[in-house]
Amino acid sequence: MGFQFHLDLETLSHGEFRVAWEMRCNTLSYKAVDAFLMVSEVESRQRKGQSPTTALPSVRRFQCRKIDRVNFVVAGAQKAGTTAIHDFLAQHPHIALLRDQALHFFDKEEHFGSSRTGLFTEPDYRILHGNFAPAWRWRVAGEVTADYLYYPPALERIARYNARMKLIVSLRNPVERAFSQWNMRREKGQEPLEFLDALKRDQQLGIWQGPRGNAYLARSLYAPQLEKVFKLFPRDQVFIIKYENFRADPSPILDRMFDFLGLRRKSRLKNKQRNVGFYSRKLTSEEREYANDIFDEDIARVETLLDWDCSDWRFKGLFQREPSLQTARRLNVAAAPF
Repeated sequence: MGFQFHLDLETLSHGEFRVAWEMRCNTLSYKAVDAFLMVSEVESRQRKGQSPTTALPSVRRFQCRKIDRVNFVVAGAQKAGTTAIHDFLAQHPHIALLRDQALHFFDKEEHFGSSRTGLFTEPDYRILHGNFAPAWRWRVAGEVTADYLYYPPALERIARYNARMKLIVSLRNPVERAFSQWNMRREKGQEPLEFLDALKRDQQLGIWQGPRGNAYLARSLYAPQLEKVFKLFPRDQVFIIKYENFRADPSPILDRMFDFLGLRRKSRLKNKQRNVGFYSRKLTSEEREYANDIFDEDIARVETLLDWDCSDWRFKGLFQREPSLQTARRLNVAAAPF
């Protein structure tokens, strides 16, 4: 996909320039954009007193390029601001994102089916790359899929696809995250149980027994997921943010995120407030305390892994119990298939 320019620059008596162009491109949108870019270049040189015919930018600079490699993924966690991250990143002119946010390329088994010999077939990455619109300004291409952090095969597939892949991960108070997920499923008519009963069901079934099911508890146990990430990717390829800080003041975190991606920082980004959940009720103290007892050991592991202070994630009841060292063993957290 490309186009050709023919420029006829003529100096007018009042010092302005007239630009005539001919271009060939297979979509009208590219015609409008590319014409505007070349005109802007000439007008900029006029304002600076430069000759418009000297060292015109190469046509290659304005060619529409297809994406042939994904450079980063926003991998999760679910209900931890990944939609907001997507919307902020989409406003940067040098980032290309998937047209279909629901593609889920690396966690859909249909893309990684096994052959009759029992060997996994090589996925058709053209499905992934073809979901990006060709563009001329992009420098990095990314995908946002909140399930990747939680689903171990997805992380392994991403590492095989691109060992230099950069990962962006957002972590939220695990109790709040689980409750938000429960509320979402409740609103969709997918969860008949109350929150506390749903947590108890997860415990009874076995936290890690249904890797793609409700998984209110398993998705909020971050330490095993992070340990899997760090086994597959160097730490300098992983950018982890705390959802609560991001929600309170996204600008400094976005600056660091753009630095991480090797891009210039961009200011005055709009917060679209998309996919904001509406809660039918608040967490009760009983629910919060019960869930905190499940997550307390994992929170401590996250603090060690990331050198974070997660005291704001812990339940602050009137008679707060001491962390139970037996909780993780009782829930068989160590048996996570990561």
